[in-house]
Amino acid sequence: MISIIVPCYNEQEALPLFHKEATRILQEIGEEYELLFVNDGSKDETLKELKALSAKDSHVIYLSFSRNFGKEAAMYAGFCNAKGDYIAVMDADLQDPPALLPEMLKILKTGEYDSVATRRVSREGEPIIRSWFARRFYSIMNRISESDIVDGARDFRLMKKSMVEAIVAMGEYNRFSKGLFGWVGFRTYWMPYENVERVAGETKWNFWKLFKYAIDGIINFSHVPLSIASWFGTTMTFFSFLALAVIIIRRLIFGDPVAGWASIICVVIFIGGIQLLCLGIMGQYISKTYLETKHRPHFIIAETNDESAIKLK
Repeated sequence: MISIIVPCYNEQEALPLFHKEATRILQEIGEEYELLFVNDGSKDETLKELKALSAKDSHVIYLSFSRNFGKEAAMYAGFCNAKGDYIAVMDADLQDPPALLPEMLKILKTGEYDSVATRRVSREGEPIIRSWFARRFYSIMNRISESDIVDGARDFRLMKKSMVEAIVAMGEYNRFSKGLFGWVGFRTYWMPYENVERVAGETKWNFWKLFKYAIDGIINFSHVPLSIASWFGTTMTFFSFLALAVIIIRRLIFGDPVAGWASIICVVIFIGGIQLLCLGIMGQYISKTYLETKHRPHFIIAETNDESAIKLK
């Protein structure tokens, strides 16, 4: 059985198109399947559309959150409730082509791999600045973290149940799935494909949201920022002692007092900025720890057509 997890946020226009295309491909494959849609607190008619789809197609299962918990929570809810032997994550906007599923399943059935992940080999249609920052992010993550994140990696992947169970077992509140996929290991085949434009609706990601997402990924999977803060402190302390020695020597030997308040102010502001930066870095890690200790649920399901669904976890 194949489970397709589809996180949805304001996707009422794309859902009928996705359902039609995914159903066509899955029927061609000839395996049992379920389409598991997770409504992440949409403000449009997404839930109404999901109810209509489920009424005419028994393969459609919907989970509707009580509010917007975010895509990471939606994927986690899907992982917790998926019943298939093979489980995929896909976006509803058809930027993740369902036509790739037959080849992905074929690769998994060879037994050589546990996961088939997709990566975009082009970013056609994406703003140049966003593409540049995205590539820098993947480069930095691979240098400073233990997770293997390929440039252009998408959340779209088909996994065996064993890999999904390992991901579900990692019940951390601050989730970054691209990092989790790499951290749990397993044998992964990377399938390249050309970038595909959305079929309907508008993207929910702007530059600021992507930037915050990148920062979350770095903090969740690397302690290097803390090390940088420590090195900043050590370096500034060394230069401070060096500057102090120079000032004392000039005063005692040459009788040359240090003149100019402007230079002092510049130094004070510079050191103060470094201190605030380091405090900010530490604050980010402390805030993540604080959220983890609360043990709040990742998601709360308010409505579903699956009576056996895990509604809170």
